[in-house]
Amino acid sequence: MNLRKAEVSRKTSETDIQISLCLDGTGKCEANTGIGFFDHMLNSFARHGLFDLSVTVRGDLEVDCHHTIEDTGIVLGEAIKQALGDKKGIKRFGYFILPMDETLVLAALDLSGRPYLNYQVPLTVERVGTMDTEMVREFFYAVSYSCGMNLHLKLMDGTNNHHIIEAAFKAFAKALDEAVSYDHRITDVLSTKGSL
Repeated sequence: MNLRKAEVSRKTSETDIQISLCLDGTGKCEANTGIGFFDHMLNSFARHGLFDLSVTVRGDLEVDCHHTIEDTGIVLGEAIKQALGDKKGIKRFGYFILPMDETLVLAALDLSGRPYLNYQVPLTVERVGTMDTEMVREFFYAVSYSCGMNLHLKLMDGTNNHHIIEAAFKAFAKALDEAVSYDHRITDVLSTKGSL
C-alpha cells in the first residue's frame, strides 16, 4: 500500500507556509510557526494521530498571530484533502472523547466533502503563551473548510484553558486517525452516492 502523503505550499503578503503530511506515519513532527504554544498543539496533533507532519511558517507576527494560525489551518486542511485522494476504503467517520486531567473534550468528524464546523469549546482567558485563544476556533474552521470536513468539537468538562485546547487538538487527531483508517470491507467509498 502506498503511503498517503501531500506537500502543500501557500504564499501571500501575510504568510509563507510549507506543510508536508503523511497520514500513514508514526507521529513525527517538526513545527516551526513562531508561536510556541501553537507548535506544541501541532506536535500533539501529529503525535496522537500518528501522522508525520512538517510545518514551516513565516507569518506577520509583528501584527498578531491571526494570519499565521488561520493560514496554517487552510494549508493543513488542503494537505489532508490531497493525501486522502479518492477516499476509497476509508472509514470516513471518526470520533473520540479525550480526557486530560480535569478536562473532557469530544471530537467527531465526517470526511464527506461538505465543510461544516460546530465548535462548542468556551475558553476563559485571552491567550495561552503567545497564542490568542480565539484563534483555536479559527484554526479548526480553516481546517474543516479547506479539507471539506464536517467537524464537531465540544467541551464536556474542564477549567484549565491549556488542558482544554490541548485536549481539543488531541481529540481531533484521534478522530481523524479513525476516519482516515481503512476497513477491508469497504471496497469503494463509504457513501450511497458513490462519491465523497
